[in-house]
Amino acid sequence: MSKNTKKNIAKRKRKIDKKLKKRNWENQSRPMLSGNNIHYDVDGRHNGISCGGIGIIHQMVQKMRLPDEINSKLELLKRHLPYHESDHILNIAYNILTGGTCLEDIELRRNDAAYLDALGAQILPDPTTAGDYLRRFEEKDVILLMDTANDIRKKVWLEQSSTFRKEAILNIDGTIKATTGECKGGMDISYNGQWGYHPLVLSLAATREPLYIVNRPGNVPSHSGSAFWIDKGLELVSDIFEKVSVRGDTDFSLTGNFDRWDKHCRFVFGMDARVNLVKIANDISESQWTLFEREKKYTVKTKERKRPENVKDQVIKKRKFKKIQTESEYLAEFSYRPGKCEKTYRMVVLKKKLEVIKGNLSLEDDVRYFFYITNDEISSLSEIVEFYRDRADHENDIEQLKNGARAIQAPSDSLVSNWAYMVIASMAWSLKIWYGLLIPYRPLGKAIVRMEFKRFVNTFINIPCLIVKTGRKICYQVIGYNKKIQSMLKFSQRLKNFAFS
Repeated sequence: MSKNTKKNIAKRKRKIDKKLKKRNWENQSRPMLSGNNIHYDVDGRHNGISCGGIGIIHQMVQKMRLPDEINSKLELLKRHLPYHESDHILNIAYNILTGGTCLEDIELRRNDAAYLDALGAQILPDPTTAGDYLRRFEEKDVILLMDTANDIRKKVWLEQSSTFRKEAILNIDGTIKATTGECKGGMDISYNGQWGYHPLVLSLAATREPLYIVNRPGNVPSHSGSAFWIDKGLELVSDIFEKVSVRGDTDFSLTGNFDRWDKHCRFVFGMDARVNLVKIANDISESQWTLFEREKKYTVKTKERKRPENVKDQVIKKRKFKKIQTESEYLAEFSYRPGKCEKTYRMVVLKKKLEVIKGNLSLEDDVRYFFYITNDEISSLSEIVEFYRDRADHENDIEQLKNGARAIQAPSDSLVSNWAYMVIASMAWSLKIWYGLLIPYRPLGKAIVRMEFKRFVNTFINIPCLIVKTGRKICYQVIGYNKKIQSMLKFSQRLKNFAFS
């Protein structure tokens, strides 16, 4: 970074710090938002974009050789008139990264001359052309695209520290994508009465990356076909990480696969409280149960804040609604061999003692059992249960894919074309993760990985810039400021000399 650039950043920082400096204000005679006499004019000389951070994303994509990988492996176009496969795919992903929420928003970008100059493009596909491209996909093409993205993903993982590569934890779950359309091929009615699709998402817990997204009809059970994708996930991460763990809820306790998975990974799955398991749990003596105390989420460093009044609880008592609350939890274990397995596995059972309250009266106590099957013979009972419960964070990842990056959508007219859109759009989320994994300042990188998609776009993408083309160079002249500008510019400088191993 040049001295002049550092000087300008420091100047802008001083300017905003001066404005935000704490001071003892006197009573103001007029509102703070009092700007008037506003005029608009059109600059006939300079071109600018509001999403200047897209340049670093594109710089990173080029260094990864992602366009070359896509173009060499994916063959959906017989002739390139004028677009290549990578143009279509990156056009959709960049549309989401720059704030677009649907294919129609592509029209805003392709009509922005500064945006085209910023990416070195003369023209971009319009929304109709993008939709036509999605309909060219067949199932094998979507899988090939995911595998191509995962090849790049492995290169990013190899750039991480040895600590990062100690363990890969795979989370798997399904989610309902409802649609109001009536003519979308492959749609069906789900268990909760919604018409639409039922995508399956397999992700890496540490980075929140969606390794595989599989679109399915809405009536398909969560576990349907999931063993195949778990196997692909295990194959993907086993070369990079020292050990691998898989976890999922009761839908993914596919006992016929346990003996095979036992050779390749540690697994923890929930098990339905069937009659035979409940009978075994009831026969466990009281001396074998141990009290389960949850770990504290954080330690209070100063003094604990006063908790606000629980308004919901007050309403429940006033209206004498029934309320079920946990009184205590206990853990035990026993050996269990499912009918489709040749090996015996460790069954951890959680006994919840529940109190049923109506108003201020305690009606009765209830006991419920929760079962977890695992091939982990080393971890303690509490560690296994905590490990399983941590999979709840996968719901946050899916939520970000659905409503943050808006990747799990169904803008096309068939099951496979909508699947293709989900995979392409999820690249926007993956690019955000790779940005965090490759940025030099590690605390900031970890924050980016955990960051919500909207905040990432507002912080690292929505940076106003003038676009100046000089000779063979495309120059992004930053005219906005936020606290992360200096880290972004350092990352851009690093990418110029960066080479993947």
